Amino acid sequence: MIGDLIPWLAPIVVLLLILGSAIKILPEYQRGVVFFLGRFQGVKGPGLIIVIPGIQQIVRVDLRVITLDVPSQDVISRDNVTVRVNAVLYFRVVDPERAIIRVEDFNAATSQLSQTTLRSVLGKHDLDEMLSERDRLNSDIQEILDAQTEEWGIKVANVEIKHVDLNESMIRAIARQAEAERERRAKVIHAEGELQASQKLLEAAQVMSADSGAMQLRYLQTLSDMSNTNSSTIVFPLPLDMLKMFMEKATDKSQPQQSES
Repeated sequence: MIGDLIPWLAPIVVLLLILGSAIKILPEYQRGVVFFLGRFQGVKGPGLIIVIPGIQQIVRVDLRVITLDVPSQDVISRDNVTVRVNAVLYFRVVDPERAIIRVEDFNAATSQLSQTTLRSVLGKHDLDEMLSERDRLNSDIQEILDAQTEEWGIKVANVEIKHVDLNESMIRAIARQAEAERERRAKVIHAEGELQASQKLLEAAQVMSADSGAMQLRYLQTLSDMSNTNSSTIVFPLPLDMLKMFMEKATDKSQPQQSES
């Protein structure tokens, strides 16, 4: 009985191997680009698909977002400052057919394109813009990459500049510039305070000159402050009206003398 089955074992094993290689299971995040005798036939998946071995070929494509670390690039800014910049790129395949047929290796191609675009875009801006306007630069780089990779069936979702490294001399120069800017702002604030104080003093002088009682109250307040700050000083307050009376009498006495002469 067993001897009769031996001639059939080899064909059965070969058939099982062919069926095993023909059955493909693709998860939800993958698609299969199928070629029939070298010609594009279609995109299949996800789930169970059957591929005829030797006649059909399948290339798996991952549709999930891919994180690509852009290596550090030496960039010369518009104001002739050399910096090293690195970034991270997020992209995904939206058209598996073009990602396989239009470009040999879309991962390597996207990486090289991101490096050249990073140097090109950042080289058109000053160092201050690189440090303070990263969101706008990220958006510019993303738009350029997305437009160029569309032909490959790739969608660039986001670009983020991670680090802008400066040499020691440039760091010291930026620190000196920041310190000078802080000193300038402090001087401007001090000058504005002096201007406001002088305006208030002028208004107060105008109010007190219009009312003699206000002037006397201010005089008494000044005497009180002097007595509190220095207890060894003795101050004798003299009413301003009394001084005015003495001055009027002195004027009256001087007038007859001038008339007689």
